[in-house]
Amino acid sequence: MVSVSGVRGLVGQDLTPELVARYAAAFGALVGDAGRAPVVVVGRDARTSGVMFAAAVQAGLQSVGATVIDCGVVPTPTVQLAVEHHGAGGGVVITASHNPIEWNALKFIGADGIFLDAERGARLSELVASGRLARAGWNGIGSFMLDQQAVARHVDGVRGLPYLTLETIRRRRFTVALDCVRGAGGTIMPAVLEALGCRVAGINLETDGRFPRPPEPVPEHLDELSALVRQSGADVGMAVDPDVDRLALVDEQGTPIGEDYTLAFAVRAVLGASGAGATGAQRASGGGRRGNQTTVVCNLSTSLVVEDAARDFGAAIVRTPVGEANVARAIMETGAEIGGEGNGGVMLPALHVGRDAPVAAALVLELLARSAKPVSALVASSPRYAIVKSKVPRGAELRRVYGAIEQRLAGATVDRTDGMRLAWPDRWLHVRPSGTEPIVRLIAEAPTEALARELVAAGAGALEIEGAGRIGPQA
Repeated sequence: MVSVSGVRGLVGQDLTPELVARYAAAFGALVGDAGRAPVVVVGRDARTSGVMFAAAVQAGLQSVGATVIDCGVVPTPTVQLAVEHHGAGGGVVITASHNPIEWNALKFIGADGIFLDAERGARLSELVASGRLARAGWNGIGSFMLDQQAVARHVDGVRGLPYLTLETIRRRRFTVALDCVRGAGGTIMPAVLEALGCRVAGINLETDGRFPRPPEPVPEHLDELSALVRQSGADVGMAVDPDVDRLALVDEQGTPIGEDYTLAFAVRAVLGASGAGATGAQRASGGGRRGNQTTVVCNLSTSLVVEDAARDFGAAIVRTPVGEANVARAIMETGAEIGGEGNGGVMLPALHVGRDAPVAAALVLELLARSAKPVSALVASSPRYAIVKSKVPRGAELRRVYGAIEQRLAGATVDRTDGMRLAWPDRWLHVRPSGTEPIVRLIAEAPTEALARELVAAGAGALEIEGAGRIGPQA
């Protein structure tokens, strides 16, 4: 699958070393500048296929004269930061993010530390298809070097966030239950939490890529973490996905609260910060504002709890199509103070414009320390909504069914920038083809689960009529 999220497939079937090397070579050619040899940063998550694909990426890049800076097993946001640190032409991350263990993928980062937009992604695919790449001779092969400080720089960057009151967090001496699903999170999450004065009770911190559970950190996959919270008396449970750009939370009672609360809490931490640091500087200069309003950016599938958090501080919400690159570019265009996606991906431009679980963890702890409330009380203090997620196999031409869904659900505000989103003041339905799997996703949110299920059922009915397949629960 080729999309704004990169190139991904089943290891040994769709995704092979030969294909990976071709894409890497094309990317090296794409980021080259006027004949000057490009510099490309490479990193990977802990998947067992990662070593093989890292070798293929290195070979492809060096074959077009690119200098490779290898970070090893690191989080995706660590690679984004390393691209900026080295002034590189771009970066390649070998990770399938939340996909199951049999998948892997390549994600491509531009010189600005942001994933390629659709236009440059299409240009990359054209280069791969053309096969017309100028390969280096014996005296033009790119060099190779290691960057063993990338994670340490990332930790320092989180610790230095201007929104944090470090002494307040450290005085609370939080106990955090942590699940890194044996991905790249073990390289950074314990270090970040310990730097903030936390005691860490960890599971699955090994970085061998042998996921003990489905890797997406959704509530139904966090039973072991919930038990650990109760056993350890933790103040909060935190789970990351294999490449550490998403953070999910479990409250102090062992109840998963849903990934959308991660971004909502982060918004409250940032917008509720005192006038010190970046907040004061940005507001004094008008940064992060639309007119007289601070701006928060999120995607079309993000929960209303994020809108509520923004509204409490008088902030405007800008919604974008799903995909980190789309949110990142909207953050840059609007000068937003914070943004992200409702899957637990928090993006804080004070450090970099990319989803970053270590940043999210620090902001959540800041909010807990500042409010002196447990996680469950913070959840209870906001309006509650129910989200229902379902999916069908991708088959029908979706444009044929959007009209039918719209007729079934009249009176909505319609947005077709990414599939179709129908919105009312207290509920919404989003129907869109996935960019990471061959499925169509249906996501609905409403004040009750029954109302959310009615919205999903209405969308699913139209899809089934068009032969998209039988509806099923989100896995």
